[in-house]
Amino acid sequence: MSMLTRLLLATATAALITLGAHAQTARPSLTGNWSGTVAGTEFVLHLTDPATGARTATLDIPEQSAKGIPLQFTAPGDSVYLRLTQPAAQFAGLRSPDGQSLVGVWQQGMREFAFTITREGAAAKPAGPRRPQTPQPPFPYQSADITFKNEKAGITLAGTYTVPADKGPFPAVVLLTGSGPEDRNSTIFGHQLFAVLADHLTRQGIAVLRFDDRGVGQSGGTQKGMTSADYTTDAQAALAWLRAQPGIVKNKVGLLGHSQGGTAATGAAVLPQGPDFLVLLASPSLPGDEMIVQQSLALTRLQTTDATMLTTVEKQQRTMTQILQKTADDAQARAQLSALYNPTNSTNAQLLAQLEPQFAAMVSPTYRDLLADRPAQTLAKVRCPVLALGGSKDVQVPAKENLAATVAGLKAANNRDVTIKEMPGLNHLFQTATTGGPAEYGTIEETFAPAALQAISSWIVQRTKK
Repeated sequence: MSMLTRLLLATATAALITLGAHAQTARPSLTGNWSGTVAGTEFVLHLTDPATGARTATLDIPEQSAKGIPLQFTAPGDSVYLRLTQPAAQFAGLRSPDGQSLVGVWQQGMREFAFTITREGAAAKPAGPRRPQTPQPPFPYQSADITFKNEKAGITLAGTYTVPADKGPFPAVVLLTGSGPEDRNSTIFGHQLFAVLADHLTRQGIAVLRFDDRGVGQSGGTQKGMTSADYTTDAQAALAWLRAQPGIVKNKVGLLGHSQGGTAATGAAVLPQGPDFLVLLASPSLPGDEMIVQQSLALTRLQTTDATMLTTVEKQQRTMTQILQKTADDAQARAQLSALYNPTNSTNAQLLAQLEPQFAAMVSPTYRDLLADRPAQTLAKVRCPVLALGGSKDVQVPAKENLAATVAGLKAANNRDVTIKEMPGLNHLFQTATTGGPAEYGTIEETFAPAALQAISSWIVQRTKK
């Protein structure tokens, strides 16, 4: 389950809690024609969103001469879900602040694609979003596409290796993306977080390896059933490959993990031949079950400040995590989840269409592994220098609570080289944000706040001085 999928799941769960508790504020109708591009293929959607009665939707794919393909259409709160039965695929997204686009992901099989759907007839926009920080050639450094082997998993991973043009040897770092399938550039909503970060670090004299996740781009393997422990073995393999390269200072090679990538990086830090330094960006440090609760509360606060509603969200989320932790049998867990989220056993088609895919995601091995994660136990064994950054407007990994847990864990390790910083005004992607909500990610032109880039590079340079 990817970062966006889990975020949308938490948002939708919060929205479900409001059903029957409070009448939701009326939102503009979604009726109309919408369009967007998935992996280079144009999708045209026709949505009918009446004030009363059932919602309907159809999909046209002009390139394939396909027209009128029926979709299941639900829209609880600010969320929008479109499901295709055959082949099985779905869109999970959120309304943009101006209501003229739906921003989310298209999932088909094990593949996920960032997908923004725009209302036809909306104000004219540029052909693509402006991403002024995306690096453009020629580059003042060397860049090469490489592959390396994870012997433990028996898979080959592919990435990009950038090396400063100056005479080495150089310190180096491996970049680890967040959860779910991401490419080497950590591409999301047209932003290439890791391309921007790698470019900045290499210009500062640091060699960088970034790679496609399993089953993405040129990398082998699959995301199915993958856990943080599996990702840690990928991090170890990348670290070993980087240390073996000529011109690299062997004892100045680190790991940088964003979000769940930080979990994998921390796991590798307590194993033999671990990193010489660790950079954690919006990395979860709370217990997994508590992390889910705090994420849900942060998302709900974007919609309401009602104390009763927030209490309801917290109570139901805690009950959900307890069900999953105490009930190993998936069928029994789903039955208990149904009783929790559909206590009246409603047969409402819209509600059931929303609940079923959520239940399937909740009982998955990936989600169960997330709930069972106890980062403090791993952090208590980390001895290398650590930089941990979080954005003050992050609603996926709330900075205040998680940075405090990071400090506590590293203190237990008696680690004396720890730098913790909450970056004001930044969201989960380290963009300068207004609300921090996911609907903003694609609308913000900035890919990576310069202040955050500088904080990372200056810390690494200082820790790796010759």
